[in-house]
Amino acid sequence: MRVLLLVILGFVFGPVQAERDFLVDADWLSEHIQDDNLVILEVRYHPHRYYTIGHIAGAVQVQRFKDLGDNQASPLMRIPSQQDFQARLRSWGVNDHSTVVVYDDASTALASRVYFLLDLYGFNMQQVKILDGGTIEWEAFEGITKELPVVEPGQVTLQSMDMSKVVEWTDVYDDIVSRRSPDVVLLDARPRDMYSGKVIQHSIMAGHIPGAINIVSLEGTAAQKWISEDALAALYKSIPKDKTIYAYCHDGFRMSLAYTQLKSLGYADVRLYNGGWSHWGNRLTLPTVEGDKPYAGDYDL
Repeated sequence: MRVLLLVILGFVFGPVQAERDFLVDADWLSEHIQDDNLVILEVRYHPHRYYTIGHIAGAVQVQRFKDLGDNQASPLMRIPSQQDFQARLRSWGVNDHSTVVVYDDASTALASRVYFLLDLYGFNMQQVKILDGGTIEWEAFEGITKELPVVEPGQVTLQSMDMSKVVEWTDVYDDIVSRRSPDVVLLDARPRDMYSGKVIQHSIMAGHIPGAINIVSLEGTAAQKWISEDALAALYKSIPKDKTIYAYCHDGFRMSLAYTQLKSLGYADVRLYNGGWSHWGNRLTLPTVEGDKPYAGDYDL
C-alpha cells in the first residue's frame, strides 16, 4: 500500500522528493563510532594532512586522486574499474554489511565522489552516510588523533557498473551538441569563471561544452555544511525533474556533489560525464563556448 501511495502521489503532485537521511552530524557519529560494522573514510583535499594534522579516531585515509580514479587513464579521474575500486574498498576494511561514513574538508564534494562510486557499483546505499560539516563539524565537538587505525581487510563484493549513471563524451556530443535533445540537460557544476572561460584550469581549452548550463554545486553548501532543502531546491529550480541530467566538472568531485544534491531532491535520472572537463577541454577537436550563456558563436542559432 505504501509503494502504491507513493506512485499515486508521484502522478498527482510530481516526483516524490527523496530524504536526506544519508547526511549525518557529529552527534550521530559519536553515538555510532564504536559500532562493530562501522567504517569511517576520510578524503582530505590535501591527503598528507591525515598524518600531519590528525583524523577522526579509526578513520582510514582515502587519497582523492589515486584511490578514486583510474590510475592508468587520461585523465586520471575517469571512473576506476569495478575490480580496482572493490580492491580499494577491501583494503579499507569494507564488507557487504558495513556502514560506511565518509567525510572530507571540502564541503562534501570529495565525500560525494565516494558516495557516487558506491552507488555506481551497487553497494547498499542505505548503509552509506556523509558527515555533514566534515572535519569542522567533528572538531568543534570531538577531538582528533594521529594514531593510525588497524584495518582488517574487508570482503565487500561490488556489482557491475550501472551504465545508466554515466555518459561518455560521445553521448554528450550526440545528445547536446549535435541534436540538442529537449529531454536532456547538460549541467556544468564548476565555478562561474571556469564556465565562462575567464579562468582556464585543468585543460587547454577555455569555457564550457556547448549547451551546458552553469549551476555551481558548491553553492549548495555553506561553512562545510549543506544548505537547507528549500534553498538547495531553489538553486536547481531551472532544471525540470522529468529531464535526464548529464553533469560534469573538471575532475569528478563537484559533479559528484551535484549528483548527490540532485538525487537528494528527487531527481531520478542523473548521469556523470566520465572524465568531465579534464577530458573534453583537452581534446582540441571538440567544440567549446566561452561566455556566460550555454551557446555562442557558431553554436548560437
